[in-house]
Amino acid sequence: MTETRVYELRVAGRLDDRWAGWFDGLVLDASDDGTSRLTGPVQDQAQLHGILARLRDLGVPLISCQTLDR
Repeated sequence: MTETRVYELRVAGRLDDRWAGWFDGLVLDASDDGTSRLTGPVQDQAQLHGILARLRDLGVPLISCQTLDR
């Protein structure tokens, strides 16, 4: 049985809003410090790995990946 968890992924660089639809409904926020944050529900590990693969394919360095307390 899997449980949907809310994740926050921080990446280096400022991702433009046009990429938001590419990340399975995660909310995309660009920060003033030159990083971006993707936040939202992830159904399971397969979906998380798909999101991470998309970041890899874009060449975007991952800074952190964590679950958020509910």
